[in-house]
Amino acid sequence: MDQVYMKKAIALAKLGVGNTNPNPMVGALIIKDGKIIAEGYHAYYGGPHAEVNAFKNATASVEGATMYVTLEPCSHYGKTPPCANLIVEKGISKVVVGMMDPNPEVSGRGIALLEENNIEVVVLDMGEELLKLNEIFLKYIKTKKPFCILKTAMTLDGKIATKTGDSKWITNETSRKQVHQLRHQVMGIMVGVGTVIADDPSLTTRLEGSQVGLDPVRIILDTRGRIPLDAKVLTQASDAITIVATTHLMPDATKKAIKATGNRVVVLPLKDHHVDMASLIELLGEQGMDSILIEGGATLNYSALEAGIVDKVITYVAPKIFGGDLAKSPVGGEGISQVKEAILLEGLVTTICEGDIVIEGYIKKEGL
Repeated sequence: MDQVYMKKAIALAKLGVGNTNPNPMVGALIIKDGKIIAEGYHAYYGGPHAEVNAFKNATASVEGATMYVTLEPCSHYGKTPPCANLIVEKGISKVVVGMMDPNPEVSGRGIALLEENNIEVVVLDMGEELLKLNEIFLKYIKTKKPFCILKTAMTLDGKIATKTGDSKWITNETSRKQVHQLRHQVMGIMVGVGTVIADDPSLTTRLEGSQVGLDPVRIILDTRGRIPLDAKVLTQASDAITIVATTHLMPDATKKAIKATGNRVVVLPLKDHHVDMASLIELLGEQGMDSILIEGGATLNYSALEAGIVDKVITYVAPKIFGGDLAKSPVGGEGISQVKEAILLEGLVTTICEGDIVIEGYIKKEGL
């Protein structure tokens, strides 16, 4: 039953998707006499943790009960008091943990505190399920760099637009809704200035029904200051700001005009005639951004891959054929010279989204 209850806790954790960054998604159950007497999850960043919410929702005394929690209870003061201490105070007799805290500064301390107070602790091996649940958190807590997802959409013959540049729409409506769910899950969305000039996108999150989507911070790479000052990313009403990443080549007047719109400008080193993406990612991580969705054009996509900042690739393939030697593909740039230099993916998962094929995979890092 440990596996069954932990899967229920994982399902609870997923209810916090998009709202907990840069904290992890965590779910908790309390079981007594073979019955679930409490459920809780981490609902939003800065709010009560899953364990605290479970105690609040308890329908019976929790003394002597068993708690199932997807992540090792914290033992340190952060935005909220440590959960391990609360578990001891409430008289829980056993805690089943899905995964130890990946933060090297605190890993194992929560479990140690529980065991020191005669609480039985069991750590399950939930494998890929929990690793995927908090893949963003796991990378950020270890490296302080954002988890970067490269999202592309193309036809069956590998085109992202027709020979005239028409690209609306390649994928179906359901696939496009999925992309907005992706935007809700991340803290930032990145495109190049070419995309802004060509499409004037909003780069906001639009979800259906009662679900409120959070707009990611918009990150525009603009080496020379070509962004139109009336672009939607600078002028629209949104809770999220736009960061224009540029170099010394942007005129001071343009910088001043962008800042006047209430948005930010960050000046970064120039590398191969473009914004140094590695420096940008490091800066964004230092500023607390744990995840970025890259939705750029062919040039930006190649630059991101070449800079080694991409962790995951999600590609939507529509059952359409455009043809045309001039029609662009998802990844442009200089490209590689030999097949053996190809960027490899691993851990592939393929699904069908009402006719579109969705392929997800992780960039295979060198030496791994």
